[in-house]
Amino acid sequence: RNSQETFLLAQQIYNWLIRPAEPDLAHSKINNLVFVLDSSLRNVPMAVLHDGKQYLIEKYSIALTPSLQLLDPQPLERQELKALTAGLTEPRGGFPPLKFVADELAQVQSQVSTVKLVDREFTSNSLQNQMTNNLLPVVHLATHGQFSSQAAETFVLTWDDQLNVEQLNNLLRSSQVTTSGSIELLVLSACETLTGDRRAALGLAGVAVRAGARSTLATLWSVNDEATALLMGQFYQALNNPTVTKAEALRRAQTALLNNPRFQRPHFWASYVLLGNWL
Repeated sequence: RNSQETFLLAQQIYNWLIRPAEPDLAHSKINNLVFVLDSSLRNVPMAVLHDGKQYLIEKYSIALTPSLQLLDPQPLERQELKALTAGLTEPRGGFPPLKFVADELAQVQSQVSTVKLVDREFTSNSLQNQMTNNLLPVVHLATHGQFSSQAAETFVLTWDDQLNVEQLNNLLRSSQVTTSGSIELLVLSACETLTGDRRAALGLAGVAVRAGARSTLATLWSVNDEATALLMGQFYQALNNPTVTKAEALRRAQTALLNNPRFQRPHFWASYVLLGNWL
């Protein structure tokens, strides 16, 4: 929602967090901000903070981390970006269909080389087999799911199962996909990944970091799947450029939606957050 109250709060938080540092940021020519947020701000989208003229995402790329000490930021290896993409378009497990997931995966495939699992192909076993046997640094899951600080409330939906946090953790650990033995980027695009839990972002980042995933792209609330398809196409297009960081690729994708009259409200683009390594 882009209510006047939300807009005023976005300006107030900007004045608390960013405005006092503006001279130092300008002097140091900073273009990326990494936030370590406490419980009160953990589920606030930093991208939507506003200086009265611009959103923060229009000026800086943004990432979140539970602790800078958890990370050893390394640039994404870009010789030829490859991704494992998996998604559900049909209703499963009591969840409704995601009618734009096919478009989303097609957008990803148009930008990077992919191995694709859709609907009946997207089973727990097929996902495990692909993650174990293929050298794919990016894993992109377009499906229903939820991440919480409570393990029992954390899952990702496949065609035949709900993968709980322990199963997901084991899958990530089994995927030795880079020279450092880690997934470079885990994308959870259709999931209500951080909804309704003040510690969910920390929990999601913790699962990914402990399992060896350097970065996770997730959402703070349930997202519009048509807007997601457009955003992901823009994200991977930017990510194909070796000079563009993951955080900057997300910034470009979000501002592309911001500049689209159909999706310019923060509801459509501010939900997406990058957790972990921003390079």
